[in-house]
Amino acid sequence: MTPQVPGDRDFPWWLVAVVGLGIWMFYQVATDDAYRGVVGTLAKGIQITVFVAIVSYLMACALGLLLAVMALSKSRVLRQVARFYVEVMRGIPIIVLLLYVAFVLAPALVSAWNAIGLPEARTRDFSLLWRAIIALTLAYASFLAEVFRAGLQSVDRGQIEAAEALGLGRWQRFRHIVWPQALRTILPPLGNDFVAMVKDSSLVSVVGVADITQLGKITAAGNFRYFETYNVVALIYLTMTIGLSIALRRFERGLRR
Repeated sequence: MTPQVPGDRDFPWWLVAVVGLGIWMFYQVATDDAYRGVVGTLAKGIQITVFVAIVSYLMACALGLLLAVMALSKSRVLRQVARFYVEVMRGIPIIVLLLYVAFVLAPALVSAWNAIGLPEARTRDFSLLWRAIIALTLAYASFLAEVFRAGLQSVDRGQIEAAEALGLGRWQRFRHIVWPQALRTILPPLGNDFVAMVKDSSLVSVVGVADITQLGKITAAGNFRYFETYNVVALIYLTMTIGLSIALRRFERGLRR
């Protein structure tokens, strides 16, 4: 019998409150010209926000999985390199990393590119959008690496040894034994980190990327309607994150069953 988690049977009053607030906000958007004007402007930033969040997250997942495998490697060098990366990146605030990548690392990469004799490039040709994506990737890879590492370590060692005794190679053991079981364990925290990525993507506005937050700042500075503008900004982010959170909760219940 599947154990009940406290809160599973609670009536979702929080959802009622959120839906009520959302209905009021959407009503304002539908009936108020000021709100409609703001929505029309900010809608252009939704595509950028979604693109930044998805691309950064996928790249962070790939790098995080690589770091997790390195952390569990038999090689002491690989383990120490992975630990060094994770500890350093987790200790730097994301906004600081964004500024560092945008204004320190990107120019350094362009200079290195030119120094080795490749076709000349200019720093301004390095898109701010991709500088922001790289920064979010580097930051989140350190968090996802720990998620992947915990999931891989949750697989019973006896199953791995049994697969090894049957003659399965390292890649076959990972693909057929370790990864399918680890994936079920790590999917919920991976989903939570994606929701966090959507919210943290707003930080790219500090380097001038025209996402929802940046367009909100520009709009409010132009029309001086800060209340309406930031209400709409909050509404857009809440719609995305709460929708994702509800989907993840349903998915987790399905996994428990």
